[in-house]
Parts: sequence; C-alpha cells; structure tokens
Amino acid sequence: MSDIKAELYTRCADYIKMRMEAAEQGIKEAQQASTEDTKSSAGDKYETGRAMMQQETDRNMQQLSEANKLRVALNSIGTGTHTTVAEAGSVVYTNNGNFYLAISAGSLLVHGVIYFAVSPASPIGLKLKGQKKGGEFTLNGKTYKIERII
Repeated sequence: MSDIKAELYTRCADYIKMRMEAAEQGIKEAQQASTEDTKSSAGDKYETGRAMMQQETDRNMQQLSEANKLRVALNSIGTGTHTTVAEAGSVVYTNNGNFYLAISAGSLLVHGVIYFAVSPASPIGLKLKGQKKGGEFTLNGKTYKIERII
C-alpha cells in the first residue's frame, strides 16, 4: 500500500519540478529579452519594454518562490508510515473520491485510479485532517464518508 503513497509523492515532486522549471525558463526568457532590447529613437518604448520584462521576471520569481514552498511542504511528508487518522501524507479513500493529503497538485492518475492531491490547509484538507475510517463530513453540500486511510 505504501507503493501508492510513494507513487503519489513522486507525482507531486514531478509537479513541483515542472512548475520550477517553467518559472526558471520564464525568468531566463524575460531577462534575455530585456538585455536584447536595444534602445531606439523611441526612448519611451524602450523603457516600457524593460518595465514589462521586469514585471514578467518578478511574476516568475514569485511562482518560483511558491513552488519552493510546495517543495518544502512535500519534503516534510513521509511515505512509509501507515496511519489510521488522516494527516499530511495520508491517502484517504471516500465515497466521493480519493485524496492524497500533501500539496495542491490537482488530480493524479495512479494505476488507473484518480487521486486528488490536496493541501492539508485547503478546505477539503482541513475537513479530512483528523478523520478516521467511518468518519463523515460535509463540504459544499456533499457528504463524504471515509472508507479507508493509508
């Protein structure tokens, strides 16, 4: 069963890596465009272009910082433990979907089964945390019954 946890963990790590690479590429491209932009007779156009490239760099730096926070959060999660109470690192099976309490990484398909990687701080993560098998909670008018936790 920890194979599922390990696979979900790997998929989340890949998600973070992809986000970091995209942000780094965006920073590189914005900086390159900024240095290649030559000052023309239209000085205002040059300054506007440089300002836009700086904004793009700043936006990508923010995305890189967010991805780094996700990496730190993911690194604090173990994959080898088996728990009976939902906590960070748990895989929770419910009547309305399967959840991996780790980071918000969307839906992940593992061995033909869809899991939703959610942050423990997200609305559903907060509802899942501390739940045990057989527990129930309601979110957005939907009732979730905990079927299994690994």
